[in-house]
Amino acid sequence: MSVTPLLSCKNLNAGYGASQVLFEVGFTIHAGETVTLLGRNGMGKSTTIKSIMGDLRSKSGEIHFNGRPVQSLKADAIARLGIAIVPEGRLCFPNLTVREHLLAFADQRNGRADGWDIERIYALFPRLKERSSHMGNQLSGGEQQMLAIGRALSTNPRLLILDEATEGLAPVIRDEIWACLAKLRQEGQTTLIVDKYLEKLLALADRHVILERGRVVWEGSSVGLLHDRSLWSRYLGV
Repeated sequence: MSVTPLLSCKNLNAGYGASQVLFEVGFTIHAGETVTLLGRNGMGKSTTIKSIMGDLRSKSGEIHFNGRPVQSLKADAIARLGIAIVPEGRLCFPNLTVREHLLAFADQRNGRADGWDIERIYALFPRLKERSSHMGNQLSGGEQQMLAIGRALSTNPRLLILDEATEGLAPVIRDEIWACLAKLRQEGQTTLIVDKYLEKLLALADRHVILERGRVVWEGSSVGLLHDRSLWSRYLGV
């Protein structure tokens, strides 16, 4: 693990108009780590993600990615540096086929021989290959989620962010998504996950960051979170 974090948020303050949502938020993610961002609805998780992705300009604080300050960059510039998001709601394009989704955003920026090309994505999600000529709006919810993950992987990101990637999916499809994320972790993909299925996340993630009313109130390992059930009821509603 590198000494310098791949992603670092420090003293991050952000909000919408006069309403402040984030208060001095800070955490780091090192290369190869899987980290979760946890908390009840409305605690600042989405605002944190929007700030990292450049969709929301922070009021103050610092965001560094791969050693470079990015808090003043636009979203497209941040994406080109190597951050990809699987957005809440999937946001697949209704007028593009599965294959077109996976080719339109493809980028071999990391130059790895084992990078994510379309055939490797099809191997990860065989159902996408079966549906390669289907339009985005012709897919089931689970298939759209697979496509959203595949689309993000096609950019060969240094950091992959998943915002509620299993929300609204049938249990069998959720299990497929968890298996995919476990495989990505084994391969060293750096990942930030926002989700509510804590039992699954404990087995999947290296570290967890809990937000409460826009502040980081706890950060630690899966072992630490597993053994302090008071955190579950106090901050996660579990």
